[in-house]
Amino acid sequence: MKPTLQLKLSQQLKLTPQLQQSIRLLQLSTIELNQEIERIVQENPLLELEEAAEYRDVPSEKQAAPSLTHSPDFPDETATSIPPVETNLTQETSQSNESDPFQEYGFSRAVVDHDDENGFSQLVAKPLDLRGHLSLQLSLGQISERDRRIGGLLIDSLDDDGYLLQDLNELIDLLPPELKIGADDLQAALVYLQQLDPPGVGARNLKECLAIQLQALPGDTPYRDLALLLVNKHLESLASRDFGQIKKLMGCNDECLRAIQSLIINLNPKPGAIFNATDTRYIVADVIVTKVNGIWEAQLNPEAMPRLGINRLYADMLSRNQEDSARRLTGQLNEARWLIKNMHQRSDTILKVSSAIVERQRQFFEHGEVAMRPLVLREIADTLGLHESTISRVTTQKFMHTPRGIFELKYFFGSHVVTDTGGACSATAIRALIKQFVKTENLKKPLSDNKISEILGKQGIVIARRTVAKYRESMQIPPANQRKSFN
Repeated sequence: MKPTLQLKLSQQLKLTPQLQQSIRLLQLSTIELNQEIERIVQENPLLELEEAAEYRDVPSEKQAAPSLTHSPDFPDETATSIPPVETNLTQETSQSNESDPFQEYGFSRAVVDHDDENGFSQLVAKPLDLRGHLSLQLSLGQISERDRRIGGLLIDSLDDDGYLLQDLNELIDLLPPELKIGADDLQAALVYLQQLDPPGVGARNLKECLAIQLQALPGDTPYRDLALLLVNKHLESLASRDFGQIKKLMGCNDECLRAIQSLIINLNPKPGAIFNATDTRYIVADVIVTKVNGIWEAQLNPEAMPRLGINRLYADMLSRNQEDSARRLTGQLNEARWLIKNMHQRSDTILKVSSAIVERQRQFFEHGEVAMRPLVLREIADTLGLHESTISRVTTQKFMHTPRGIFELKYFFGSHVVTDTGGACSATAIRALIKQFVKTENLKKPLSDNKISEILGKQGIVIARRTVAKYRESMQIPPANQRKSFN
C-alpha cells in the first residue's frame, strides 16, 4: 500500500502544567502542602519562605519543635515521649554455626550468649516489639538451646495481638524434616511460651487467652476459680449477656456474678496489642470558626499556610541580565509566580467552601449533632459555581476548628432521610438522636431497634428498623439484649 499524507483537524482537552499543579495542591493536606513547599523552595532559588512554618516534622537537637498554633486548643508538640530502651544482647559466638540446621533454614536464634566484656552494655534506643520482648525472655530462660530455637519458631508465628492462629500440626508440615521437630516438641514449647509476659500470649483463641490470664493470678484471688469455670464453659452466654442462664448453670447469685464479670472484664483480650507501634497523625486546622456579633464566621488559620515570596535579589539580577545563561532562572521565576498564584487560589477556594458550609450548618454550631442538616457536594458546588470534584478535593483532609471540636470538612456532608412532612433529616442527626435514646434508656428494659424506630417516627423521622440497626452498629452500640443490666 502506497503511503500518503493526510491533514486532520481535531480538538483535545489538555491540562497545562500550571493547572495540574493547582489541582494537586488543592487535594494536599496542610502538612503535606508544607512538605511539598519546602521541597520546591529547595529546588527553586527564586522562591523563599517569608516566615518559617510554625511546625516541623522533626525538631532539631538544639531547639524543640514549636506547637502547631498559638491557640491553647491545639496540642503542644514540645512534649515528646521517650521511647523504651531495648537491650541488644546479640554477639558472636566462638563456635561455628555452619552445621546448625536452624541457621541453614534461616530461623532466628532468640538466644543471648553472655560475655564479660559486652554482656548488657550495648543498648539500642528503639521501641521493643512483641517478638523482641518474648525473645528476650526466652533467651534468659533456663532451657536448652534446642528448646529456645523451637520457642523462637512459635514467636515468629504469633500475630500482632499475641495469638497463635496456626494449628500446630500445620506448622509441623511447614517445617523441614531435617529439624526433627515433632508435635510433642511444639506443644512443650507452647506451654512454656504461654508462661511468658504479657499474660495470655500464645493463646489460640479468646477462651484460652482469658483462661491463661486467670490462671496467672494468685490462687487466693476471690472468685478466680469461678471466673475460670465461666470462661471455659459459659463464655458464649456471657458474651450474649444471658445472665439468668449463667446464674442457673453456676448456681450463683447477682453479687457473685457481678464480681466474676468484673474480674473477667479487667483481663486483656489482646495481650500483644500494647506493643503495636502506631504512627501519630497530626492535624492542622485549615479554617477556624468563631462567633462574631452573633454570626458564625469562618477564617483561614494564618499559622497553617506557608508564606511564599520572590527572592528580590535574584529577580533584580534577572531584570538586568538578558543573556542566555539567565534563561533557566527566568523559567524558575515564572514557576515561582505560578506557585504563589496557585497558593492564593487554594486558600480562597478553601475559605469559600468553608464559609458556605458554616452558612448552611449554623444550627450544628449552635446545638450540636442533633441539629445537623442534610448537605451534599452538589449544593455547595452550585452555590459557588464550582465543579463537584473541586468541592470533593477541598473537603478531603482539610479540617475546621470549631468550639465543638476539630472536624474534617467532609464531616458536614452526608446522606439524609425524608421525613413525613416532606423535609429531610441528616443521617448524622439521626445517629445523635439514637445515641441520646440509648444513653437515657432504662437499663433493665433497653430500647430495641423497633422501639427506637417508633420513637423516631413520632418525631416525624420515618426510618425502618434495619436502618436503625445499621446506624447503631456504625456507632458500635450493642443490641438491646447485650445492653440489658442484670442488677
